[in-house]
Amino acid sequence: MSTYRKSKPAPLLHDNWKHIDKRSLDKYRADDWKILSMQKRQYLAERQADEILRMLKVQATDPSYGYTVNIYQHCLQTATRMLQDNLPEEDIVVGLLHDIGYMVCPNTHGEFAALLLRPYISERNYWMLQHHEVFQQIHFHEYDGLDPNDREKFRGHPYFDWTEKFVADYDIVTINFDEEILPIEVFEPMVKRFFSQPIQSEHSLQGEI
Repeated sequence: MSTYRKSKPAPLLHDNWKHIDKRSLDKYRADDWKILSMQKRQYLAERQADEILRMLKVQATDPSYGYTVNIYQHCLQTATRMLQDNLPEEDIVVGLLHDIGYMVCPNTHGEFAALLLRPYISERNYWMLQHHEVFQQIHFHEYDGLDPNDREKFRGHPYFDWTEKFVADYDIVTINFDEEILPIEVFEPMVKRFFSQPIQSEHSLQGEI
């Protein structure tokens, strides 16, 4: 039978930081929030990019369920092709991370990536991430249960052409085990610059645990 045990306080990132040791967020007051906000800003600045890269890197040795590449290799292939085509750095980072959540939420992985990156990306890339799964369907020949015409309802949308291009040039073709790709280390500085930029989105409210 399992027994309960008391936990120790989580270690702080820096020795000169302090815990706010109160039993509920209701108990926090102005001085507490001031300390927490200062520490949080520095915490995110130092760790956010590394945590997101870790989410991707942990998939590096994952098995595949049928493709000759896994999600990690697919994402690196996508980013490599986009870099070779001299696309803007935002597009390259978006390409690197577009399927980062596929294995944990396969049916909504586009929305997962869109929400993860939303505060930092243009509406163009936010829309593309949300809809790229629908745009893939026209390429899934003889796949039961899909309607390849689903994307037609979006024709005329300002970001239709970009989503179509991303899917055709950088998504459905990056499934080749023998394609030369750049290592993750090439893209790490881009990801760190990306997450150090000012937040772009109006949807930038940061909640607490």
